[in-house]
Amino acid sequence: MKRVVIPAALALLVAACSSTPEGGDQSGAPVESRAGGPSVATVTTGGVDGGRLPAVLTDPKSILSKRSVYFDYDSYEVKAEYKDLVTAHAKFLTENRQFRMLIQGNTDERGSREYNLALGQKRADAIKKMMALLGAREDQLEAVSLGEEKPKNEGHGEAAWAENRRGDMLYSGEF
Repeated sequence: MKRVVIPAALALLVAACSSTPEGGDQSGAPVESRAGGPSVATVTTGGVDGGRLPAVLTDPKSILSKRSVYFDYDSYEVKAEYKDLVTAHAKFLTENRQFRMLIQGNTDERGSREYNLALGQKRADAIKKMMALLGAREDQLEAVSLGEEKPKNEGHGEAAWAENRRGDMLYSGEF
């Protein structure tokens, strides 16, 4: 009798510990794609009209079409000239709670990889903190560092480096 009961009990125990969710719902975080094209699956949460952005975000006459905040060398302080831009984006997020924003911190090529990743994160976090203080919800904002990996200008002089020291603001549907 023990030969039948013990294996049956073990099988029941293993089946009870299964990690498959009931209902078969397998939704979760985006998974990196190894196929050609974008390296990460695109998630369009918060987009409207089939993932397209509203005209106010793309109209060149609107301040909201500007998406980059530039920083001084070795600095992560948002300069006064960009405070109106950050304020406008924070106001848009406050009025449009369905939108999410990814803030990408970037650096120029000078400095070690580790230093640049840390500085890029501080730049992204500075923009995120300012937006949160202006009313955008924390769950609408994500700050990441790209370090020196995504230069806007491939040059190797001060003019190129100045273009690369930035924080880029992307809305859901753009990342």
